[in-house]
Amino acid sequence: MVKRRTATIVDIATEAGVSKSAVSRALRGQGEVSDETRRRVEAAAARLGYVANAMARSLVSSRTRTLGVVLRDVRKPYYAYLQAGMQAQAERRDYRIVATTNAGQLEVADALREITNLVSLQVDGLVIAPARLPSEQYVPFLDRLPIVVAGRRDDDRGISSVACDDVDGGRALARHVVDLGHRRVAVVLVDAAYSLRYSTRGTAMVAALREAEVDVTVIASPTDLASAESLSARLDGLDVTAVMCPTDTSAMDVLDLLRRTGRDVDEVGVTGYDGFGPLAAPYLGLTTFRVPVEEIGRTAIDLLVDQVEGLTAQDRSVALRGSVVDGRTLPRRG
Repeated sequence: MVKRRTATIVDIATEAGVSKSAVSRALRGQGEVSDETRRRVEAAAARLGYVANAMARSLVSSRTRTLGVVLRDVRKPYYAYLQAGMQAQAERRDYRIVATTNAGQLEVADALREITNLVSLQVDGLVIAPARLPSEQYVPFLDRLPIVVAGRRDDDRGISSVACDDVDGGRALARHVVDLGHRRVAVVLVDAAYSLRYSTRGTAMVAALREAEVDVTVIASPTDLASAESLSARLDGLDVTAVMCPTDTSAMDVLDLLRRTGRDVDEVGVTGYDGFGPLAAPYLGLTTFRVPVEEIGRTAIDLLVDQVEGLTAQDRSVALRGSVVDGRTLPRRG
């Protein structure tokens, strides 16, 4: 098979009957070009299948207008919605995104390898969203490009971050549980080594419940996905009216466990945490805390682009607040 020659701006100029400089200005959106010339150039480029050479442009501008994104696990809805928010905002700011992950959960060594790969592609900046990657692993890259951490607060000098305030969220949801009259509550507490976000929100729930003099039972769980299994091991003799879970997915697993053991929500209510995607549908009626995940993604891109374009030289830490969603899975007691 003979490889077809790639079209150039010279070919477009010939096809459209205009000068090469007019083609360049029209395609870049720079300089004065009449609407008629722009239409002819764009039509000719489409007919010839022209694709701009981003690497060649970067040699001229010293920027590729490409942002690297490292995601922990796109099988989890959180990371899919986070990426959607980043993608939409990058397009608004006239940047492309190159996102990377792997087939399973991105472990520390995997994440570090992907960061190195993205830096080698000469991206203008990085958004890092693998929750388990310690900051000392990516701080050395700050000499090469700006970095923003999405979904987790990072106070290291030179690194910007944006996340939902999980202390505020955990406490707000716990107050809601108390306001509905629950005085014996189990909290599924995820190991911080697996997810600092999940652990932080669970710890905040426990603290707020105890401040309200609620009888709290802590159910330790290695991950959010093991919440139902961890609860099942403690279910015999567990005298509670509510179970607070670290994620919406784990809440659905716990609801199914309670159903299978003959307990409905009128006996034991359940709360989740995240509040986006299909599990947040009013039809399901899950009581949860809504995390502004797409806003986190949009804000991460704005923080990064502002640094790339020199609009700010300061690192920033942004804490966004979510909101309690009152659903059917946590009835009022008393």
